[in-house]
Amino acid sequence: MKKSSIISLMTSFILLGGVLLFPAPQANAAKEEFSTYWDQDEFADENQSEGDLIDDTEEPEAVDEFIQEKAELKQYLDQIFAIEPYESKAFDSLNSMGPKATSANRKSLFLKFTNTVIPNYTKFVSKAKLIQSNNPEIKKIHTSFIKGTYMQLEGYLLYKQAVSKNKVNYTILQQGNAKVEAADVILDQVTESLLAYADKIGYE
Repeated sequence: MKKSSIISLMTSFILLGGVLLFPAPQANAAKEEFSTYWDQDEFADENQSEGDLIDDTEEPEAVDEFIQEKAELKQYLDQIFAIEPYESKAFDSLNSMGPKATSANRKSLFLKFTNTVIPNYTKFVSKAKLIQSNNPEIKKIHTSFIKGTYMQLEGYLLYKQAVSKNKVNYTILQQGNAKVEAADVILDQVTESLLAYADKIGYE
C-alpha cells in the first residue's frame, strides 16, 4: 500500500500576531489513490507438451485468508475517492485565499467561504455519511472519519462567521482554529488506522 493519506487534509489557520496565516496543506500525495495489484496466472500454451502440464496432485497455492477484507476495503476506498472532488474543490479555494485575513480582503474571503468552500465541503461530509461497510474495523474507522470531517466543517463555518462583518473577528477565528486543529488530529489518526488495517490484510 502506498504510504499516503486517503484524502488531502487541510491544516489549520494559524494566528500569529493577530494575523491569519494559511500553512500549506498536507502532502498533495494525499490525492494519490490506493491501488491493488493482482497477479495474472499465465495460461498454458495450447501446444504445450504433455510433460509440461501441471500435476493436479500438487498442493494448491495457499488461499488468501484476507480476500474478503481486501474486497471490502477496496469497495470502501472507491466510495471515498468518488466524493473526493468536493473536498478538493473546497481546499483549492482555501489555498487561493492568500496568507492573511485583513479588512481589505475580508469580503473576498467571506465570498469564497460562502460560495465554494462551505457548499463543497458540506456536500463532501453529507455524502461521506452515506458510505457504509459491513466490515467492523472499517465501520469503526469511518465513524472517526465522519467525526473529523464534521468538526472541520464546523471550523470552516466559524471562519466564515469571523470574516462576515466589517472587521475580522479574531476571537471567532481562534475558535475556528481550535476546531480545525482538533479535526486534523482525528483525521491523521484515521489515516494511520486505515494504513495499519490495510497492511494487516496485505492490501497493496
